[in-house]
This record gives sequence, structure tokens and C-alpha cells, in this order.
Amino acid sequence: MDILRAHCQPENGYILSGTLAYGYTRRMSSARTESVAKVSERSGRLSAEAWAQAALDVIAEQGVAAVAVEPLARRLGVTKGSFYWHFPSRDALLQAALERWEQVEQETVFGSVEQVPEPRERLRALFLVVAHQVKLHTIYSELLKALDHPTVKPVIERVSKRRLDYLTASMRQAGMGRADAQHRARLAYAAYVGFLQLNLQLHQPRLQHDEFEAYVEHVMETLIPST
Repeated sequence: MDILRAHCQPENGYILSGTLAYGYTRRMSSARTESVAKVSERSGRLSAEAWAQAALDVIAEQGVAAVAVEPLARRLGVTKGSFYWHFPSRDALLQAALERWEQVEQETVFGSVEQVPEPRERLRALFLVVAHQVKLHTIYSELLKALDHPTVKPVIERVSKRRLDYLTASMRQAGMGRADAQHRARLAYAAYVGFLQLNLQLHQPRLQHDEFEAYVEHVMETLIPST
């Protein structure tokens, strides 16, 4: 249980306050961006990483369409010349931001549960860490709204396939047959995406903290194969 508790801590680098749609509290912050920017300032030039992180912050706060060079330059306190040092276009920045999002997800979510050896406990750890990664949820929800964008669609397709493959493999390791594991993985992923839509896009009534924790526990009891 200590391992599981360690996996459901709030995201590092982000300030949490105010009420979140699904029972947690958050205030979208560019704290991590500012930290990266300060390091870049000391090195004499704003890094491509800082630009990519700033773009992710904007996606989480306002959506993909809000990612634009001039507002980001103002946000970071630099000129547009800093942007064009690293990126030839706005789409190149968006691509870098989405690649960064994928990398962070791999490290924060999937990487954090690999140390759990027992398949059912590993699934439980996965569900817990996913339930509490607020920033990643918000970014993903905004990206789902922008599936008609040629840069966004292949990334979402790739991420969704990787998530479903991981869930299917985990269900099989927990003792399910191939077909049942695929069905259970789809059901789990559909529940995740549907919950995001209900709370972040359709603005359904917000769950209080205890209600949300009870919901997460119910999802785990329902979807994780029993012994």
C-alpha cells in the first residue's frame, strides 16, 4: 500500500487550489514553465523545452487553438526571435509540445507503476496514478477537442493505442483470456474518456473529494480482474 500511496501524489511543479471538476482542487499554473525558463535565462537563451512546456500550459488552460507565438512570447517574457531560434513554425512548436506530453506521460504514469510486480496490484497502482494526474487529464481532454488538427490526430491515435495495448497486456497478466482482456481494456479506457467528457466538457456536477475517491475505488473493484 505504501507503493500505491506514493503513486497518487499531486503532480510536481503545479500549484493546487480551487475546486476541480472531479473532486480535486487545482489552479492551472505555469510554475513549471517559469522554473524551466529561469534555468534557460541563466544559460543565456530560452530553451525549446521551455517553449514546449509553455505551449502545454496554454493547451491545458485554453485549448490547442490558443497556442500562438506572440502570446507565448509575452507569457515567457521574451521576443519572438527566441521562438524562431528553435522552431520554424507554430505547428513545429505544437509537435514538440505533444511529444513532451507523451514523454511526461510515459515517465509519470507508466514508468511509475512498473516497479509493482503483481499484475492486479500494478493495475490498481495504474488506476490510482491516472486518477490523480490532473494536468495530464486536462491536456488530453483539450486534445480530444482538436482531433481535426493534422498534428494532434496522429498523436492521439498513437497514445490511445499504447494505452489500450498496455491495459490489454495487464489484464492478460492478471489472468484474463485474450478476448476478455481486450474487452475489459476497451471498457476501462472508455470509462476514462467518458468521465473526462462528463466533467471537463459537459460540466456535470462536481464530485467532492470523498465522492471522487469512492468512485475511483468502485472503478477498480469493477474493472480489475478478481483473483
